[in-house]
Amino acid sequence: MRATQAMGEGLGNVRRTCSSRRTDQPWRNALRRAAVVLLFVLAAPALLAAQPATDLSQVPLTFGILPIGGASESLDAWRPTLDDMSRSLQRPVRSISVSTYEGLAEAIAEERVDIAFVSGRLALQAVGEHRMQVVAQLTRGDGSRGYYSVLLVPKNSPIHTIADIYSKPNHWRYARGESLSMSGYLVPETQLFASHKLDSDTFFATVVVGNHQNNALAVANNEVDVASNNTADLERFAQHFPEQYARLRVLWKSSLIPHAVIIVRDDLSPQLRAAITDFITHYAKSGRNAAAELANLKLIHDISGFAPASNAALVPFADIDYTLDRRRALSAQWVSDAAMQARLQKIESSHRALVKRLNASSADSPSP
Repeated sequence: MRATQAMGEGLGNVRRTCSSRRTDQPWRNALRRAAVVLLFVLAAPALLAAQPATDLSQVPLTFGILPIGGASESLDAWRPTLDDMSRSLQRPVRSISVSTYEGLAEAIAEERVDIAFVSGRLALQAVGEHRMQVVAQLTRGDGSRGYYSVLLVPKNSPIHTIADIYSKPNHWRYARGESLSMSGYLVPETQLFASHKLDSDTFFATVVVGNHQNNALAVANNEVDVASNNTADLERFAQHFPEQYARLRVLWKSSLIPHAVIIVRDDLSPQLRAAITDFITHYAKSGRNAAAELANLKLIHDISGFAPASNAALVPFADIDYTLDRRRALSAQWVSDAAMQARLQKIESSHRALVKRLNASSADSPSP
């Protein structure tokens, strides 16, 4: 009887002990987890220090190239200069060349480009919307401060004056540049068509959009009656296609357009931006390699180098945009004069604000 009672008490103690252990288990698990976390936190600095740091000097910079001729042709032309840049910066420099202005604009917007050679209108968009800044502007061997937009016609064309074009709406076939092209679209649109309350896309019988080379070929081959182009690309066209060039005639020439610019991302380190600017603005200017460097630039175009520049260099391009927008507003149909005046005031105030920003950001930029 006593043995049985003792056995029962023993089993009861065992059950109570097991129950107590089960009750304590969650707390023990929580303590173990906290200890593991604490050990990880204490060890993290040592683990991170043991990891090899990323060598930024080996992270490639990407140079975007304004399409001149074909994309592959532009890449080949720029490669020697970019190889020199890579050696100077002690950092890989890869290039991206696209067949259209829109393609390069997209690459800049997607932050796939660190440095770029672009037209004024594309630079204006990149600076205003995509954290880029102007550091240099192209200079040419002839000392010119810019170039000119032109209209081309076949040499034997019945078109002899701009008035001949205006006199026959919906008759002529037209080839123009992309909407971001200064000489291929914006300047002739501003100075020839918007000024006469016309839109080239609706005035002509047909409109083809292409690059300067293809548009010149279209005129030479009588595939179109008139095409936009520019004096710099036309010189290059004469060298590559002398037979076709001989079939062309310049009908019209615009006012001076400032040269293209070099832009860089403003979130690159100040030291890197300064090194890029120093290389670009001193390239082919002096030193024992100056002659070879100048030869590299001649592969691209008739370029003698790049002069230091700032966002203020884009003010003339902003003025062209402003003039085109204003002329379009004046030629549009409005429900009332008040509505038109409101639009004109908006264009005016936006332009003033843009010019102020361009000049202010230039004042804040460090001197090259």
